[in-house]
Amino acid sequence: MTTQHSDRTAPHEDKPRWLDADQQQLWRAYLEGTVRFVEAVSREHEERSAVSLNEYELLVRLSESPGRTLRMSALAEGLARSRSRVTHTVARMEARGLVRRSATDGDRRGVDCVMTEEGHRTLVEAAPAHVAAVRRFMVDVLTPEQFQALGEAMASVARACREDHEI
Repeated sequence: MTTQHSDRTAPHEDKPRWLDADQQQLWRAYLEGTVRFVEAVSREHEERSAVSLNEYELLVRLSESPGRTLRMSALAEGLARSRSRVTHTVARMEARGLVRRSATDGDRRGVDCVMTEEGHRTLVEAAPAHVAAVRRFMVDVLTPEQFQALGEAMASVARACREDHEI
């Protein structure tokens, strides 16, 4: 039995729907831009702060949470990373005194990640260089309309990916 899908929502067709030349050009520009942007911001972190881009994002998530604490599973989901990858990152950060793990209150199986004062200090020190890099390589390169469209487009992509497959 064949199920009819709209052109927009046909993820598993028998025949591939190839990208046309314009779509291929935009797709490749997106891939190159994303890789180069992440590399540039990561390089800025390596040169100007004590944390990697991934560690910085983890600290940001904790800083925005009540008590600077998040359950490990929620942290992984928020970062769009596997639990295993987040566990390894947290272990490295814990060894440096940036975070600590503790049992979740009322749940013997749950583990929380808590930002330490050293982690908060490190985040505060890293933030200016991070924001400067994001501005330099993205915000100031795009018009406000392009930046808004990019954010909205990527929110749609993230939503579609979450709905299709939980990370």
